[in-house]
Amino acid sequence: MSKRPLESMGVEAASVILNSRGDFVVDGANSASPARFANPRELLRGLDPDDMGNLLASAADISFVVDGDGVIVDAAFADADLANRAGPTWIGKRLIETVTEETRPKVDELLRDAAHRVSPRWRQVNHPIGDGPDVPVRYRAVRYGQDGRILVIGRDLRPMAALQQRVVESQQDMEREYTRIRNAEKRYRLLFQLASEAVLILDSSTARITEANPAAALLLGAEPKKLIGRDFEDLFAEASRPTMRSFLAATRIAPRVDRVHAQLAIDNADILLTGSSYRQEGGPQLVVLLSRLSAGSLESSIEEANILRLVEAIPEAFIVVGADRRIMTANAAFLDLVQATTVMQVRGEPLDKWIGRPGVDLDVLFANLRAHASVRFFSTVARGELGTTEDVEIAAASALGETAPVYGLTIRATGWRGGRERLGGRELPRTVEQFTELVGRVPMKNLVRETTDLIERLCIEAALELTRENRASAAEMLGLSRQAFYVKLRRYGLGSGDGDSDDGDTDR
Repeated sequence: MSKRPLESMGVEAASVILNSRGDFVVDGANSASPARFANPRELLRGLDPDDMGNLLASAADISFVVDGDGVIVDAAFADADLANRAGPTWIGKRLIETVTEETRPKVDELLRDAAHRVSPRWRQVNHPIGDGPDVPVRYRAVRYGQDGRILVIGRDLRPMAALQQRVVESQQDMEREYTRIRNAEKRYRLLFQLASEAVLILDSSTARITEANPAAALLLGAEPKKLIGRDFEDLFAEASRPTMRSFLAATRIAPRVDRVHAQLAIDNADILLTGSSYRQEGGPQLVVLLSRLSAGSLESSIEEANILRLVEAIPEAFIVVGADRRIMTANAAFLDLVQATTVMQVRGEPLDKWIGRPGVDLDVLFANLRAHASVRFFSTVARGELGTTEDVEIAAASALGETAPVYGLTIRATGWRGGRERLGGRELPRTVEQFTELVGRVPMKNLVRETTDLIERLCIEAALELTRENRASAAEMLGLSRQAFYVKLRRYGLGSGDGDSDDGDTDR
């Protein structure tokens, strides 16, 4: 903005400019404006036009100097893009010609109030800029000097419009999400009410019923409203209450608990319970499905429950493994063996995290399971969470699951056995006792050589037995090349050793 149009600016106009960013201006022609300085004539006397021009450019987004005919004689823009697109075309035009048709009356009112020195008010107009959207601007105007010039200062409302648009879009997104949730809740309520199976919703922390569907009310012989707030255990016979406490405890640590047998207090009817936990409003909740048992299904359920209790109670480790070799469930003995605390700590984890020597053992075990459906006396090692290792023996069997085979493994620790071990019907020496007796009677060099030969022979025999005479797998299990393995077979007279050329005992 040039210096000349500002030379005759009065202190009243300067006061309005300095307060153009105030948000407490009182609109109205006859209202006193608290945004003005109390003593502008004294405080702003002698303001330099250059300083005033810089002040306008920094205090307002758009500033115009308009003559008595409403023609723009100079302009200042805070936005460089708007200055490049509109500045050269607006100067020399009437202000009313730069706005849209519907906002021109506001420009007339703005300039008329300024010409009559009426207390200025903010008025919003829109400027068309090329092919893009209109630019909304909020203006105030004040007359200054003796030649009828008017200073028009404006605020660019595009940032506020963009913010308002984001608010509207966010509100619409919230309304759509709210509608989706309401529709989902309607479907849930409809299914909950129409389900033929009895369903209870419990507060997991207090074990009190929060919701019950009509099928549950019919099964329990009470109205749904009267069930709400009751203690879950009170629904069952005295003999079943310890089972219910165990059931509730299990649902707090496991995502699902299936087929728990109990008797109702109202008529001693036998039912099966299935529970699943979830979180709602920051607290744990529990969905319980109740199914009445017939005589045949009751007997079957009792037998299955007895089997499960026996599997849990046996002193030998037992696990169920999926086709991906991940643990599906395990009994307490397995948790003791691998030094785990809860079944949730091992569920879903790969079996080789705790069982088998790296690289070979489990490949051989599962290959035999796929080929023969069962394996016995498979020797390997078990590793505990605290770093301990223990020799174990595995008996395993496979069964066809719903979509893929599953495997049951019984794992027995063998490191505790005393006396002599047997391999293929032959006794193995107790190394520490027997070889200690030879010290002093046999040179150490001979003793080491004979010991090494004995260990090699026993390892080869054990590998052949574990792999069912599969020499390639046995060589891989022992970490030998096939050529070296065949050499050792001929050396110890354990087989013909044919199939590969004799390239020497390279791995010895």
